[in-house]
Amino acid sequence: MELNTRGRYAVTAMADLARYGADGALALPMIAERQQISLAYLEQLFLKLRRAGLVASERGRSGGYRLGRPASTITVAEIMAAVEEDIRMTRCGGELEKPCIPGQRCLTHSLWDALGDQIAAFLESVTLQEVIDGIPRSKQAVRQPPPPFLRPRITPASE
Repeated sequence: MELNTRGRYAVTAMADLARYGADGALALPMIAERQQISLAYLEQLFLKLRRAGLVASERGRSGGYRLGRPASTITVAEIMAAVEEDIRMTRCGGELEKPCIPGQRCLTHSLWDALGDQIAAFLESVTLQEVIDGIPRSKQAVRQPPPPFLRPRITPASE
């Protein structure tokens, strides 16, 4: 799975808004400059985020955008959904829509489907506040070291 710029930029911009917008609305050019994201692209994203209720716009001299809800109640999955970011791991749209192979599922479909479910569950569990503060260890994956037979052998240098 590879996230496209919509999802990455939307989460980054929302994190910027959460971090720097506590005192009021932020103008999009400020976010664009800090995060090195095209202003025109941010405007498109924020239109979708506003429609989803994740941000609210304020007009006037000190206008801009503010979070629509507290950062602790907005999940990364909501942000991704608002900008129509797909997190599916398989190339197909299901057996009825567009199967991997015409008329059937590919051999590894259930593997990628299960991985997609894990990613979706993780993104649904992480809030924007946690993105700002750091993902809690309890939500981070614990990777086990590889078994000895898979570890690279280090041989002493010969003289």
